[in-house]
Amino acid sequence: MEAKICSFCGYEIEPGTGKSLVRKDGKVMHFCSGKCEKNYKLGRNPRKLKWTKFYEKGK
Repeated sequence: MEAKICSFCGYEIEPGTGKSLVRKDGKVMHFCSGKCEKNYKLGRNPRKLKWTKFYEKGK
């Protein structure tokens, strides 16, 4: 099995866990938790949240 990366926070998702969301344009989004999925649907920017890996890269 291939480990996937969360589309919102950037952390690795263990095989057999997480959720997938397919957008209207065909892009598949993978989420490690409901927290990440809800923040994505609310339109939040992961670069502004301290608990994401993308926050660390933005500095």
